[in-house]
This record gives sequence, structure tokens and C-alpha cells, in this order.
Amino acid sequence: MSDRSDGDDRIRQARPEDYETVVAFTENTWPGRGEDYIPRIYHDWIANDGEDQRTFVIEHQGTVAGICQAVALTEYEAWAQGMRVDPAHRGKGLSGPLNEALFDWAAARGAAVCRNMVFSWNAAGLGGARAAGFEPCTEFRWAHPEPNTETEPDLTVREDPDAAWSYWQRSDAREELRGLTLDSGESWALSALTRADLHRAAEEQRVFSVHDGGTRGLAYRVREYEREVRSSEDENDGNESESETNDTDDRDESNPETERWAEYGIGAWADVESARSLFRAIAADAAALDADRTRVLLPETPRHVSDAAVCRVETSAEPDFVLEIDLTDRMD
Repeated sequence: MSDRSDGDDRIRQARPEDYETVVAFTENTWPGRGEDYIPRIYHDWIANDGEDQRTFVIEHQGTVAGICQAVALTEYEAWAQGMRVDPAHRGKGLSGPLNEALFDWAAARGAAVCRNMVFSWNAAGLGGARAAGFEPCTEFRWAHPEPNTETEPDLTVREDPDAAWSYWQRSDAREELRGLTLDSGESWALSALTRADLHRAAEEQRVFSVHDGGTRGLAYRVREYEREVRSSEDENDGNESESETNDTDDRDESNPETERWAEYGIGAWADVESARSLFRAIAADAAALDADRTRVLLPETPRHVSDAAVCRVETSAEPDFVLEIDLTDRMD
């Protein structure tokens, strides 16, 4: 994308030398909620920009005053993240042009839809997203089954991607989530789950299908990674888009400030019994990976959250919202 200029404002691709300016207005994005992730991963963002990812900044009167990033997840789905505007320049209409640049970039690459994620407590972020044209899509919550080598499911759990796909097609979880699960390539992003995704997960990670007179549940692992331990570990503390070190084979024993996570793209089940067996299978899988913590995406419904509670599985304190915008009118 070529640079865009409009009076005092100019939109362009982010550069390494913008780092200090960006850090200065993102260090305290969510007071009392935890640190912003952008200062930590800015250079990774810039290094990875290419055909499938673009990081934009907007200059106001020659000074970088805002940032956002677009990622092409699939042939028709894009993800928007990291929208920040310097508090000193808020109210000047800078987020609108940034979003427009992001949407046009995504549409030019064939994206028919662009989504983002906003914490349910982030009223300003929700308002900004709606003003930019995003509409409500779905909501989810995290479950955190404790890794456990000594637990066994009561029901039969197999690694059958076709059975898992069949259950997903008829599950209420699919309806609640609009067919979306964790994307396998971009952390903290959601994309439409396909049968091919489950077969790929079976080959590269792990798929779970729960059986009891038919298929009663599914889950699949999307990634494992090492993460620096930080003071606030609640998923709703502000860190909505982590840059993780994925596919780490060996724990860094020399660094006691890291921990291993196992992440699962969806947890869906028919009843408490199938939920309990699914969580136990996930707990055993995570333990086999020597994981310290897990994260399983659940639909934000009273049934799914309370089922997890009955199974004595910890869940995040608050849900996260996914919003989307139709880009088809922008496509060539």
C-alpha cells in the first residue's frame, strides 16, 4: 500500500525507528489492567510484515500518533489488532483513517470479512470499533484445566478428526461462536474452523473426540509455547494479542521466569459428563507436554461456563467480544 496523506495526517507502514514514539503512547494503555503488549512485540511485528501482514502508523503534523495491524488469516478472513491512538491526539479523528487503511489493505488481498477482539470491560475500545464499522459477532471465555498426569476420562476419547468435525457441525457451540475457533497461525485471533483444520491438527498437534453412544464433544490443540511470567496473568488484563514463542521443544531451565502453555482452539460438548471427560483428556495431554498452564476457548454461554464450573475447571473472570465488518463492497 502506498502512503496516504490528508492535510496534517499521513498513513504509512510502520518502521523500526518508530519504536520509541509508539512505546511512549502505549506504555499505559490500560491503567490498572496490566501492561500493553505492543512495546514487547513491536519489532517482531515490523520484521514479520509482508504479503499477509501489515502494520500501519498515522502521523499527525509529522509525529507518529497511532498504530494498528492487519493480518490475512485465510483467503477470505482478515484480523485487525493493536489499534492505539496517542492520548494526546485523541478526538482528532485519527482512528478512522487508520481503520480505513487496514480495511482497504485486507480487501485488496481478497478478505471478505475483517474481525477484531475487544475485552468486554473495554468500553472505549468497543465504542471505537463500532464507530469504525465493526458489528457484534460473538463472545468467548477461556477455561484453564490444570495439567494432570493422573487423570483419566470416564468416557472414550479418540483422536478422530472426522468425528470431531461431525460433532462440531451440529453443536450449539458452533452456532454460538458463528463457526469461529482459535486460528492456528495467529495467536489471539479467531477464524472459521474447517474439516481440513482438524485433519491438520491431528497430524501436527492433537484432536480429541468424546464418544458415548455417538460423538459427544471435541477439542483440538493449536499450539504450545513458552511465555514470560508476568505479574498479571488474567487473560482479561489487557494483553489481547500476545506474540508467543511457538513450538518450543525444550523448556528454558535457565530462566525461571518462563512457563509453558498448551492452547486449545475450542472446547465443545453435549453435557457435563462429556465435558468432564474432555477436560480430563486435555489435562492429560497438557501434562504430557510438560505444560504449566492451559487455555481452552469456550462459547460464552451460561451452560458452557457453568459446566466448566461443575467440572471444577477454572475460567477467566470476564468474556472477550469478537466484532466483524463486511468488506465485500471494497473488494476489486
